Amino acid sequence: MADKKWSVKKLLEFYDEVLRLPHQAEIKREIRDEDDLFLLLCFSELLGLPNPVSYYTLELYPEMIERFHDWHLRMGMDKSPLSGIRCC
Repeated sequence: MADKKWSVKKLLEFYDEVLRLPHQAEIKREIRDEDDLFLLLCFSELLGLPNPVSYYTLELYPEMIERFHDWHLRMGMDKSPLSGIRCC
């Protein structure tokens, strides 16, 4: 009985992987786009855009600074576009 449950579990994992595999690049792209939007929301005041949730995003800045470098390189900027943030 235990062997049968194990095989069903493996079968369901395989089925899930087969369904997810063709869409894996699309899912990663959507996650990256959401991440970029979140970064824009967090750093919008530095870009001159009013941020309606600045009070809530203020405590996230130390963690976001580490990811900001990867973001601006991915956007094609060699140096940080913001004068207040020096990551390079």
